[in-house]
Amino acid sequence: MNQALKLSKTEKAQAEVLQELRPGQSLELLKELHILTREGRLNQDSRRKLKQVYHLFQFIEKLLLELPDEGAHASLADHGAGKSYLGFIIYDLFFRQRAGQGHVFGIETRPELVERSRQLAARLGFERMSFLNLSVAEATTATALPDRIDVVTALHACDTATDDAIAFGLAKKARFMVLVPCCQAEVAACLRQGKALSLSRTPLAELWRHPLHTREIGSQLTNVLRCLFLEAHGYQVTVTELVGWEHSMKNELIIARHTGHRKASAAARLRELLAQFGLDSLLETRFKLD
Repeated sequence: MNQALKLSKTEKAQAEVLQELRPGQSLELLKELHILTREGRLNQDSRRKLKQVYHLFQFIEKLLLELPDEGAHASLADHGAGKSYLGFIIYDLFFRQRAGQGHVFGIETRPELVERSRQLAARLGFERMSFLNLSVAEATTATALPDRIDVVTALHACDTATDDAIAFGLAKKARFMVLVPCCQAEVAACLRQGKALSLSRTPLAELWRHPLHTREIGSQLTNVLRCLFLEAHGYQVTVTELVGWEHSMKNELIIARHTGHRKASAAARLRELLAQFGLDSLLETRFKLD
């Protein structure tokens, strides 16, 4: 009786988990990614992580479906892939279920994570996934990657890694870029050093007088500059929330769609903002317009 009751509770728990997953999703993959326990259960932390990746996947799936043959032959590069949660789930939910030549590239600088992902893809039979131990600069010219990438993603790419992913996307003429920036520090450091001298005698200087505010205004300013930079290079930009603030404070999602229409006004605003905040040097590094 107790055994039957225990089995019933286990089956009920597994049924509840299946309701939270996407149809046809690989349970083995989710266990390998430690999203599901070996018993097939979800803990609270895993639920949050899965919700975040699913929500991001919804945006990416819509973009992939806009491509020829509804994305069956699309190429996607995930920068700063880490353990490749995002790349694996995109492949599992989208590419695995479509006959075609679509390919997912995970780009990561830590060799142990690259090797782990390669082994997992081999075990699961995910043949159209490649994992490359490269920096962004190396990836831009690597022969292992095609000349053009349809979709570039970067989930929680820290500090300047988001800018590196954007530079890669521009070099590869990406049709779409999907970016979730994280922990921007470069602009905040510049603000602390230069104190935006042209604004130092105005009330606006209060925005970065305290170190905590310097970090936050640096983060906000960085993403504004990124959006203007993308618009200046021929992308239509949408900014939205990834998930609710209760799940993550690093919550900004930037979606860039290539139109080919370079906005001169965006380039002008970019230059003006950099000048006013004493960040002109970034025109030669992060935000080259020519």
